Amino acid sequence: MENIYRPEFFNINEQDQRERYNNLLKKENIDVFDTISVQLEELIKIQNPDKRIKREEFNALIKMHLGDIELINYGVWVYYPWSNRIVHLLPEEEFIKVRTNRNRNKITNEEQSSLREKKIGVVGLSVGQSIALTMAMERICGTLRLADYDFVELSNLNRIRTGVHNLGISKTVLAAREISEIDPFIKVEVFSDGLHTDNIKEFITDNGGLDMMVEVCDNMETKVKSRVEARKYHVPVVMETNDRCMVDIERFDLEPDRPILHGRVTEKDAKNLSNLSDDERLDLVSRIVDGDQLSTRMKQSFGEIGKTLNAWPQLASSVTMGGGVVTEIVRRILLDDDIPSGRCYLDIEDILLNSLRK
Repeated sequence: MENIYRPEFFNINEQDQRERYNNLLKKENIDVFDTISVQLEELIKIQNPDKRIKREEFNALIKMHLGDIELINYGVWVYYPWSNRIVHLLPEEEFIKVRTNRNRNKITNEEQSSLREKKIGVVGLSVGQSIALTMAMERICGTLRLADYDFVELSNLNRIRTGVHNLGISKTVLAAREISEIDPFIKVEVFSDGLHTDNIKEFITDNGGLDMMVEVCDNMETKVKSRVEARKYHVPVVMETNDRCMVDIERFDLEPDRPILHGRVTEKDAKNLSNLSDDERLDLVSRIVDGDQLSTRMKQSFGEIGKTLNAWPQLASSVTMGGGVVTEIVRRILLDDDIPSGRCYLDIEDILLNSLRK
């Protein structure tokens, strides 16, 4: 059960699926959530934005919409095995129409339809969990491919949105479950052993290949080698570090010969990562993040890693902001906005302490 992350769909108009559904209902501790009438009311309101429909009119309008189909048989029933919940939902097309309705017209119908075909890979599911969930909520893709080898630990809960009952769960499985509970029609694929030599090509190229890769992991080998592979297949990469909300954009789709990480890492570095000493590795990290540009408190923390700190400090507020910023950038690139390669900062501290005081 700890590795299950895909829900099960039932069309109970089909006899075999109806039998499976009825057998599930016999299990203990199954919770059934049926709000299909409310969902249909919302669909009807969306289909008639110029009308003010009275409460007493909805029953007749729902019957007209259903035709000969009984309410219980309409749409799909979705079973979430990790929580023993069954939820009655609209059919996929209507579900997506209603769920994304409040995106309009910040995202047009045509843009939403285009985004539905996109595949996005997220590498690193600490900071990446917030990014993946935000992209799923906004529905800027139809497929999310998630990679991380780690499990949820208590110290992660300062920035990963989950409960203590999920300690010990794979970070990829946790994120996949969260996404499917928001939108079970988004296809989620997990790489729970992280990215490595044997699977990195599959992660980037499988089933037509990624349209975008978001890299937000701590592992230097993965950070560098994933870019080398993404560049090989012309996949753009976006990275966000929650210190000063530093964002890197690498348009390998437009610049297939672009140096990785804006030239801060050489090809020699990329080949010899496993042979670097601790001091050389720290120097490489400093070059990648441009150590002189770190916030004051991060600079203070940088020298304490391995002494008084065992990892980079990260805050929920910054991680949440990063989810929004990366989603905005990724959406714009996928919709062919003119977003160039480069590095920028969206520094809240600078805005609060400097810009607002001028």
